[in-house]
Amino acid sequence: MWDLLNLKPEVFGLDISELSLKFVKLKKKGKFFNLASYGEAPIKAGVIRNGEIRDQKELIKAIKNSLTKVAGKKLKTKYVVASLPEERGFLQVIQLPKMPEEDLKSAIVYEAENYIPLPIEDVYLDFQIVQPLFDHLDHLDVLIAALPKKIVDSYLFCLKQAGLKPKVLEIESLAISRALIKDEFSQSPVLLIDLGAARTSFIIFSGHSLRFTSSIPVFSQNLTEVISKTMKIGLGQAEKLKIEYGLQPRIKGKESPAIMIPTFAYLVEQIRRHIDYYKTHSFHEHLASADKALSKIILCGEGANITGLTDFLSSELRMTVEKANPFINILAKPEEETSQLSLKQSLGYTTAFGLALRGAKEL
Repeated sequence: MWDLLNLKPEVFGLDISELSLKFVKLKKKGKFFNLASYGEAPIKAGVIRNGEIRDQKELIKAIKNSLTKVAGKKLKTKYVVASLPEERGFLQVIQLPKMPEEDLKSAIVYEAENYIPLPIEDVYLDFQIVQPLFDHLDHLDVLIAALPKKIVDSYLFCLKQAGLKPKVLEIESLAISRALIKDEFSQSPVLLIDLGAARTSFIIFSGHSLRFTSSIPVFSQNLTEVISKTMKIGLGQAEKLKIEYGLQPRIKGKESPAIMIPTFAYLVEQIRRHIDYYKTHSFHEHLASADKALSKIILCGEGANITGLTDFLSSELRMTVEKANPFINILAKPEEETSQLSLKQSLGYTTAFGLALRGAKEL
C-alpha cells in the first residue's frame, strides 16, 4: 500500500526468533506514532536453531500464518523490515583515519578482515559512522556489522517465499537499541538485557551508538522447563506461574527458591562478566570521565515481566535496574497504556517495535 503524498511504501517490522514471530506496524502521528497493527504466532521448536533456519518450509508456513493473526488494522502492505539472529552477527566499533568518503568503504572492508572471524567474501558487511559527543577527534569511529551470507540468504528466501518484500534486514540488537534509547542518544553507557525465551542478549549503548553485544543461550525458557519438571505441570501453566510468582518464596504453596535461584545466580554472574569485559574495552567512546560509568540496566523481553526480578538484580549488582518502555520513541506520552497493547505485553515486542520504527522513519 502506497502513501500517495510521499510515494514511500508503508512498512512493518517482523521479529523472527527461535520460538515465535512478532510483527508491528506504526502509523505516523505528528512527531510520534500510533500502533496500527501487531500480532504474533509460534514457531515449532527446531525450525530455527542457534539462528540457523533448519526447516525453511515450516518457517515460511509460520510467517504466512502469523500475518493472518492481526490485532488492530488489517495489514495491507507486503514491505517489511525483518530481524536477523543476534548470535550469528558480528558488531564491532573500529577506528579509521579521517578520509574522503569515496575511500571509506574500501578501507572499512580492508580493516574489517582483522575483526570478523570469517572470510570477508563469505559475509555481508554494513557500517555506519559513529558521531562523537564532541567534534574533537582526529579519526573516525565506525560501527561495522557483518553476517554470514548463507544465513542472510536463507532468511531472505523465506520472507520472499512467504509473499513479503524485504526492505531491510537488521541484527536484533540494533532494533532493540532504537526502540529503548530515547532519541537514540545516551550521555553515559546503558546496558540493555533482552530476556528472550531461548536466549539472553546483552547490549551496551553509549553516545549515539551501540558499542558491544553478546548473547547466551539461556534464561526464560530454562526457568519454565525447570518449574514444569519440578512441579510436574505443563509448560503453559509453568510459564504463567513463573511470571506471576517469580522470586517470591513460594509457588502455589511449594518452595520456589531451590527451583529458581541457580538460573538467576547464573544470570547475575553473566551480567557481571559482561560489564567487566566492557569496562576493559570501552576506549573508543571518548567520554568525559564522569560519564564513563555504566549508568543503569534496562530489561526487555518477556522474561523482564518476572515478578521481583528488577529488585533482585538491583540488590545483587548494586545498580539501578528497571523494566524497559518500548513506547518511549513511539508515543507522545509513553508512560500511558495503549488501548491495544499493555506495557507488560510490549516488552516481548521490543525488537519488532525497533524494526517498525526504522521502517516508519527511514523508508
